[in-house]
This record gives sequence, C-alpha cells and structure tokens, in this order.
Amino acid sequence: MEGVSGNIQKIRPYLLMIFLQFGAAGTYIVIMATLNQGQNRYVIIVYRNAIAALVLAPFALFFERKVRPKMTLSVFWKIMLLGFLEPILDQGFGYLGMNMTSATYTSAIMNVLPSVTFVIAWILRMERVTIVEVRSQAKIAGTLVALAGALVMTLYKGPLIPLPWSNPDQLNGNTKSSQDHNHWVAGTLLILLACVAWSCFYVLQSITIKKYPADLSLAALICLSGAVQSTAVALVMERHSSGWAVGWDARLFAPLYTGVVSSGLTYYVQGMVMKTRGPVFVTAFNPLCMILVALLASFILHEQIHFGCVIGGAVIAAGLYMVVWGKGKDYEVSGLPNLEKNSLQELPIITKLGDNDHKLASSTTDGINTTIPAGANRHISGL
Repeated sequence: MEGVSGNIQKIRPYLLMIFLQFGAAGTYIVIMATLNQGQNRYVIIVYRNAIAALVLAPFALFFERKVRPKMTLSVFWKIMLLGFLEPILDQGFGYLGMNMTSATYTSAIMNVLPSVTFVIAWILRMERVTIVEVRSQAKIAGTLVALAGALVMTLYKGPLIPLPWSNPDQLNGNTKSSQDHNHWVAGTLLILLACVAWSCFYVLQSITIKKYPADLSLAALICLSGAVQSTAVALVMERHSSGWAVGWDARLFAPLYTGVVSSGLTYYVQGMVMKTRGPVFVTAFNPLCMILVALLASFILHEQIHFGCVIGGAVIAAGLYMVVWGKGKDYEVSGLPNLEKNSLQELPIITKLGDNDHKLASSTTDGINTTIPAGANRHISGL
C-alpha cells in the first residue's frame, strides 16, 4: 500500500496540471463565444472574479480557520499586485487580443508562457540552472523548442485540414481576410503583454504562497482583489447598464464557468503544485491547452485548423517533455520526498543567507545541496 501511495503522490502533480489544461481550454471557448455575442470584456472580468471569490470564501473560512496565518502588510500588497497582474492585465489584454484574432491563435501565442516564466524565475534566482547539468540543459532546450513550436504554429499556417465538421465554404481561404492583418498584429502584441503579466503572476504567486501558506484563503483573496480592481476599471470603461446585463446564454455561463474553474480552482490547484514543483513546472503544461483549444474551437466555433498547427503542436509537445523531464530530475536530486515527510515544502530558489526570516537557510545532506525555510514549520493560472 505504501508503494501505491508513493506512486500516486509522484504522479498527482502531473494529473492536476493536465486537469487544469482541460479547464483552461474550456475557458478559451466560452470566453470567445461570449465576446462574439457582444458581452463587454471588462464586465466579464468583474463577474468572473466576484463569482470565484464567493465560491472559494466559504471553503477557505471553514477549512483553514485554524491554519490561516496572520495577514501582514507585505502579504496584503502582494495579493493586491496578484489581483492586478492576472485579473486586470492578463485577462484584460488577453480578452482584447483574442477578440482581434481567435481562440486557437491566442492559445498558440500563450505558449511562450513557460519560456517567459523560466527567464523571469531564472533572473530572480527562483530557478536553479547549472549549464553543465543535463537536467538544466533539458529545461533550457525545452523552453526554446516549445517557443519554436509556437512560432511555427503562428507564422506558418499551411493548407487547411478538411475536418468532417468544418464548413466547406471556408476551406478555400483563411477565416480572416487580408484587411484584418493590422488587427492581428495588434492582437498579437496584446496577447504577448498578457503573457508577460501572467508569467509575473505565476512567479509572484509562488513567492506569496510561502509567506501565506493557506491555499484556499489566498486564492479567495486574489479573486476578491481582482474583482474590486476590475470593478473600478469596468465602471470607467462601461457606463451603460445594458453592458452589465446577462442572459440565459454564454453571457451567464461564461462568468460561472471561468469564475469557478478558471479562477477559483485554478488558483487553488496551481498553488498546491507550486509549493513542491515551482512555477516553471506549472507553466510547462500550457502547450497541452493549445492542442485542446484547436480541436474544440474547430468543432464548436468552426475555426479552421491548418497543417502548421499540427507541426507546431508536435514540436511543442517535444519541448514540453524536455522541460517536465528536467523538472522531474530537479525534484529527485533535491531529495524532496524526504523533505515532504517532515512537512517541509520545496523551495525552487537558492538564495544567499541573511538575517531576515524570509530568506532561506541552506542545508547539505549526503553531499547534495537542498534548501529549506529558516525555522521551517507547517505551514499559488489564465485567461
């Protein structure tokens, strides 16, 4: 039984991240359908985060009433910044860019997320890289390969793939006409800005969860912060009451789905995974979302799939495997299974020693460097 339990613990982060990618793929489809119906994107963001906060709050209050740490000014400002980075910048720019392009195109561009997150985490010394080590080489090469696959999918379309459910009238040309080129360029830039904001959110979330290790509470507070800030923005951008209306269609389903799945569950689950695997591991699974979106969008939204999508997807899958393999080796070498038995969490960062209690103390076991919190005790996603 111990062997089975150990195997489940090993594969659980992978299963959780795959589950999140299915949820994220649904988000692209639902949001695109809602935007096509004319719903204001600022209002969608408000409803999404408000619903997520309302759903998470009762669970956080009940399950974490005894373990919730004291709120400090530093944690408060981190939560406010998290609410600005993802709900405001990422969702705001991402929805606008998606409206100018398509759901499939947006999910493809968003695959630069692991590369951007890896670079940011590397700069901040949150990701340990030693060029001579094979696992570090795999992480670097994997991010570059995944980025190359996304570029192939974006720049090379190739012939259309005649799917059984495709619209025959659209198989002789692109879904977007040539006069929309300027919109696609602007949309791409907006999506890239959203991607940078999302990467910063992942990195800051992994830092904050160590200071405020109450997963549900932190997720609820991030959603509440995003709801408050997005409301202020929406009131300025949408002053007509008709823009806030919802109906028994995608305008109602979109906030419910994205609020519960994309914001609430995603913030909570990715927070749990980040505590042991770090932000790069979490973002490495995003290419799976692109493949799911391409299939769902072609079936539901009748978006066309080009041959370049297949080639890019295969390249991205190869890069994904390399990054995950490198992170898996990091997990094994750092001796985390032993740390977890003592209720210690992995820290994907090695920093210099200091007197402040928020810095890390270094420990050496069997000749292997690991990092643990000083005075450690028992006690985080996108569009």
